[in-house]
Amino acid sequence: MFYTQDVPGSNPGVPSLKTNTFVPAIIVFFAFFAAALILLLIGRNPLGMFQVILQTASGFDSTRGWNARFIGEWLVLAIPVILCGLSVGFSARCGLFNLGAEGQYIAGLTAAQIIALTFPQIFALHLAVAVLGAIIAGAVWGSIAGLLKARFKVSEVISTIMMSYIALHIHRLVTIRIPGSSIFRTSDFPGTVSLSNSILAAITNNSRLNNGLWFAFLAVIFYWLIMKKNTLGKSLRAGIRVKTNITIAMAISGAFAGLAGAVVTLSMFSYGRVLTTFDGYGFAGIAAALAGNASALGTMIMGLLFGILKSAEPMMPFRQIPGEIIPVITGLIVVFVSMRPGVKIIKNWLKKVKVSKDEI
Repeated sequence: MFYTQDVPGSNPGVPSLKTNTFVPAIIVFFAFFAAALILLLIGRNPLGMFQVILQTASGFDSTRGWNARFIGEWLVLAIPVILCGLSVGFSARCGLFNLGAEGQYIAGLTAAQIIALTFPQIFALHLAVAVLGAIIAGAVWGSIAGLLKARFKVSEVISTIMMSYIALHIHRLVTIRIPGSSIFRTSDFPGTVSLSNSILAAITNNSRLNNGLWFAFLAVIFYWLIMKKNTLGKSLRAGIRVKTNITIAMAISGAFAGLAGAVVTLSMFSYGRVLTTFDGYGFAGIAAALAGNASALGTMIMGLLFGILKSAEPMMPFRQIPGEIIPVITGLIVVFVSMRPGVKIIKNWLKKVKVSKDEI
């Protein structure tokens, strides 16, 4: 059945989404606190980690002054995390758990690359078709897992994970066969399919900030509307036409990740890539959705946070901090999020103890 997690009887396999507003902030605090302790244990100064993160978020460098490029690059990396977070969050709000946003992201990326290199170079239309093709590809890839769940009771958790690997290898097989491609990359994209924005780049000191920013904002608004205002969102959560709606929910979920694939490939690169491994945006999106309670605003905020972390990672060694501390922080956030049900049990137990003492 389709239920949000704050409704009794919802899918027990999906993490609970009902929580106090301050819980995500507490989770992030403890994740950074634990990371600082780890750095102390290995003989590194955790202040260096916080300096890099602050520099990434604010653009201010204590030695070279303010540079807006840091902010632009942070937003560039946050955009696909937000979109993949919306992908995971949408399915969770519908009582499903989409762990395959990475595969749906790859499906969208692949479709965008193919259309970019093969569609007629018509201004505006070329870009629109590439983005739409990526959204459809992500939706189709997501709907396969939904169909398996609806018709054959295949767990979407398992199927979406496995389909991410299938998507990666299909991507490689298809992309290498595009005319002009090598085993590493395709030929250059034409200018008619670029998401670049010279104004945004100029404002942020020639960063890669691009029109994908507007797609992310529109996606957040669409997510909020469909879950709160649209009758489709209500029907998905009410359990109406279950088999059909499972497929629809996973398709919409995949569409968000497919859009992320288009934004990355058409804005951050001037050519198509032949991926050898996962980019990781889909996996970061899982953490963003869970820590953000799968709400539109919460997921966006957490996506921005993970964008800061991704952007700060390559700069960590300059402060004598191992870059590996960033995936550690991400992992700690996921671990602490998964501990919320246990914390709730402890709180309920403490309340019972207090009540029993009062009675005595």
